[in-house]
Amino acid sequence: MVPVAFVRGGRSAVRDDDWGGSEVEIVLRDDLDPAALDGIETFSHVEVLFFFDRVDPAKIEVGARHPRNQRAWPAVGIFAQRGKNRPNRIGSTACRVVSRAGRALRVAELDAVDGTPVLDIKPVMREFLPRGEVRQPAWASELMRDYWAPERD
Repeated sequence: MVPVAFVRGGRSAVRDDDWGGSEVEIVLRDDLDPAALDGIETFSHVEVLFFFDRVDPAKIEVGARHPRNQRAWPAVGIFAQRGKNRPNRIGSTACRVVSRAGRALRVAELDAVDGTPVLDIKPVMREFLPRGEVRQPAWASELMRDYWAPERD
């Protein structure tokens, strides 16, 4: 799989929390036609699929673990959490579209660091959102409490 774009700007270090309020650009590769982004600004949000390229392959999880290694939370399978140490190291985040200029798409609240390879960009459509009630365990809500908080020094 070859990245279609790269994240430019934002933070350079991976951290677990405080991704709120950030804006970055997703810049298409030079060999891709900027027309591939035509019309994207008519959507409020995009889903960005990206590669956790900074995860050490030796630290990939294929079984169960305590999220963020916190023993207060139950050990659950890697597919029951959104951690970066996944077998294929693929991340997915829905972010707000801010603007588009040429081959650059500016988005808000993408939890990927500067230089991250972007595998795909898809518009968020209501019809692809979950139908029915979304439920999650209490530990997941606790884990995510500060995830989208504004970045702190």
